[in-house]
Amino acid sequence: QVQLVESGGGLAQPGGSLRLSCLASGFSVSDHVMRWYRQVPGKEREFVAVITRPGSVVDYADSVKGRFTISRDNTKNTLYLQMDNLQPADTAIYYCYCFVNQDIWGQGTQVTVSS
Repeated sequence: QVQLVESGGGLAQPGGSLRLSCLASGFSVSDHVMRWYRQVPGKEREFVAVITRPGSVVDYADSVKGRFTISRDNTKNTLYLQMDNLQPADTAIYYCYCFVNQDIWGQGTQVTVSS
């Protein structure tokens, strides 16, 4: 079964850090373009970061450039999002996404940035 499961969300203070993980099953993250999105209730889901294949070229939304880092560990079949210098505007539910014959979304993990 093709599945994505996120973890690592939680509460962080402004300026703090969190690392999100997205464990894939039923396919290899090394063989697919992987993305992170986020969504605030009442707003559209927005793109955060992408890592391509081959070559693992990365790109980010302007709002997170210089603060977030996307990566993957092929041995663990896991996608990551390292989030540094978090700001209240980063508060959202974060989803990992991949297209494997169809759209595959994880269940999401809540990130809350507040003092």
